Amino acid sequence: MKSKKTNKKFDFKVFTETGQKTRLPMVHNKETDMVAMMRRAHGHCQNPASVTFSVLSLAVHFHGWLSFFITLYYKDVDITKMLDYSSAVAVLGFSLILSILRTFDVRVETARVMVSAPVLALVTTHVLCINFYKLYYGWNMIVCVAMGVAQLFLWARWVAVSRHPSNWKLWVVVIASGLAMLLEIYDFPPYGGYFDAHSIWHLATVLLTILWWSFIRDDVEFRTSSLLKKSKTKAK
Repeated sequence: MKSKKTNKKFDFKVFTETGQKTRLPMVHNKETDMVAMMRRAHGHCQNPASVTFSVLSLAVHFHGWLSFFITLYYKDVDITKMLDYSSAVAVLGFSLILSILRTFDVRVETARVMVSAPVLALVTTHVLCINFYKLYYGWNMIVCVAMGVAQLFLWARWVAVSRHPSNWKLWVVVIASGLAMLLEIYDFPPYGGYFDAHSIWHLATVLLTILWWSFIRDDVEFRTSSLLKKSKTKAK
């Protein structure tokens, strides 16, 4: 006697299964935060093996980045300065693009390219300038502060009108980041030979980064939940 096959339909736009749900056996009963988040959002994990291997890849890349930045701050020479300035500008440029796309809810692919292209051009030109023309600290600081202030302003505007459930986290990040930026602008010499303005700025960003990623996780869950609700409404 032939077994009946169950037809399943998948909506790849929201990554959720609309047919009969199945549970995949887990090797261990412990889950990463990402897997747990996916289970809360969708009721199941679409690809637990891929998530696990991605976490392992993240750990290796984290080790590489950690070694990279230890090298940057261990010796203050031209090459470490150029690497430090270049990586800072690249991160600020990417986060500026992200803030524009998220706060204005840009979904059209053409519009995303039009927004990203000028910022990428600015970042690329600046990196080439400080690496191959002149390593100018003052100009680099102006560019970094300008991009930082721009995205703080965008996030502040968005959080003021948004009804996001984790608005308070973003408010703390925006206000505290603005205050921490003053440490970069109004520098002072090392206290006791160790704690200067830049080192204290790095200390402040540790707590802010934790809160920032907490907001990102909440935002992913919020957006996923909204997409699922819209999908169910259209299905009816």
